[in-house]
Amino acid sequence: MTQLVQLPCQEPVDYRDRAILELLYATGLRLSELAALNLSDLRRHQGILKVTGKGSKQRQVMIGRQADQAIQAWLKKRDVMAAEDEIAAFVGSRGRRFSQRSIQRMVQQRAIKQGMPRHVHPHMLRHAFASHLLASSGDLRAVQDLLGHADINTTQIYTHLDYQHLAQVYDQTHPRAQRPSATLNQET
Repeated sequence: MTQLVQLPCQEPVDYRDRAILELLYATGLRLSELAALNLSDLRRHQGILKVTGKGSKQRQVMIGRQADQAIQAWLKKRDVMAAEDEIAAFVGSRGRRFSQRSIQRMVQQRAIKQGMPRHVHPHMLRHAFASHLLASSGDLRAVQDLLGHADINTTQIYTHLDYQHLAQVYDQTHPRAQRPSATLNQET
C-alpha cells in the first residue's frame, strides 16, 4: 500500500490521484461511494467524511492524517481542473465528476507506474483497509461500521485473516496451544 500511494505529484491530476488512493485505503470506501463524494461531504475540519452507501444509507467515516493532507493538496489544485459549477469532490479531465470506471482505470495505471507486481483495483484498497484494521484491533463490529456493512457475516467473509497468522497467535497465546505430538512425546 505504501508503494502505491507514494506517487510523485507535479500536475493537478497527480494530486487528485494521490488523494483518491489515500482515501480508498484510509477509509475503506466503496468505489461507488468515492465517486459520489461531493465537496460538501468533505468535513475536513471535523476529520470526517459524510458517505452515502448502499441503500442510500449515510455514515460518517474518519479521515486519517495522510489522507487529510492529500485531500488538502488536491483541493488547492481542484479549481484548475473542475468546471465552475461542479460539486463533485473529484473531477476528470473534462472538469466533471470522475466516473467509477475512470477511477478503476486510474488505480490500475498508477499501480503499474509504481511497479506493483499484480493487477490492482479499488476494491483491493478497501480489503487492505479492513484486513489491516481487523488484524491490529480485532474489533469486528467496529470494522463492520466503518465499512458500512449491514450484516456482520459480510464483514467476516470480507476481512478474512491469514490462517498462518491466526495459528501463530493461537500458539503464542492459548494456554493449551502446545501441539499434541509434543505432549505425547513428553508423556511416553
